[in-house]
Amino acid sequence: MECKIAVIRGDGIGPEIIDAAIGCLDAVARRFGHTFRYSFPPMGGAAIDATGVPLPQETIDDCLRSDAVLLGAVGGPKWDNLAGHLRPEKGLLNLRSALGLYANVRPAVLYDQLRAGSPLKPAIAKKGVNIMVVRELTGGIYFGPRGYRDGKNGQEAYDTEVYSIAEIERVAKIAFDIAMGRRKKVTSIDKSNVLETGRLWRATVNKVAKSYPDVRVEHMLVDNCAMQLVKEPSQFDVMLCPNMFGDILTDEAAMITGSIGLLPSSSLGATKLGLYEPIHGSAPDIAGQDIANPIATILAAAMMLSSSFSLIQETTAVERAVNVILDKGYRTLDISETGNKKVSCSKMGELIALEILNS
Repeated sequence: MECKIAVIRGDGIGPEIIDAAIGCLDAVARRFGHTFRYSFPPMGGAAIDATGVPLPQETIDDCLRSDAVLLGAVGGPKWDNLAGHLRPEKGLLNLRSALGLYANVRPAVLYDQLRAGSPLKPAIAKKGVNIMVVRELTGGIYFGPRGYRDGKNGQEAYDTEVYSIAEIERVAKIAFDIAMGRRKKVTSIDKSNVLETGRLWRATVNKVAKSYPDVRVEHMLVDNCAMQLVKEPSQFDVMLCPNMFGDILTDEAAMITGSIGLLPSSSLGATKLGLYEPIHGSAPDIAGQDIANPIATILAAAMMLSSSFSLIQETTAVERAVNVILDKGYRTLDISETGNKKVSCSKMGELIALEILNS
């Protein structure tokens, strides 16, 4: 198979973790006889420096011509004082919209080898964590009307949450489809006791659920969910979240697994073209030190092999290689403990790539 991948290195540690992921993809290509062709369009702070905007039209065009997009991370303090529409993060929001990607899928898995590093109590961690969070991406408060106005107490700012039935239906269907291949349970998160959008969200999810009689559905208020994630995370299978709630809860879900550097994500829409990235940020404080954890980005590449290219055997090879290297005791700084073999970002990538080739 020949595939074209638009690779956005991004900012901060982005280039380092992307290099590790490309090394693993090259190992997959060599072992299984595929050809992966890469392009490297700019986005985020790097694009601002080069073109003055966080998402040049040329980058959108390049991504649309590709079979998938692999992203490192964007942002950093260098660009913090720019206007909102010029910030690096705005480039990511606009790219998701331009590519028609409306669902963010984020697995949160607690690896047995790293259980001791989880902040959960041992008795809770022992039950395991294996959650798939499906977050709506292109609606809600991040995309609703916003601005400044004069209010009764002077100038005020406002952001508006807006959801249509169609937006909720399409992301709910993705969550239910995923649940059918897992433990057949969907927990839908809302704030229906306060928000009208929450009430519409709940009613629409119930409507979609009628087409999936084998899936058990439960509804949970977002504040209760935040508590339940640390109290009993093993109760969750697939979590379905509006945009802002999903943004917050996925970071909490990541942290209970021991490190935000371990978890990948995919952004999906109606076609095979998806965007794949780690859930962590650009970590400018450690950029250039070769100490970042590339596993999340490598696993994001594995999600790409599965979701965009339907290469299931190859996906399994990458995931297995990560597990084997962790079994052997290799750790980057963020997950290192006494007795482990501490390695750099680049070395971790090399070890996983070699395991892909030799397994």
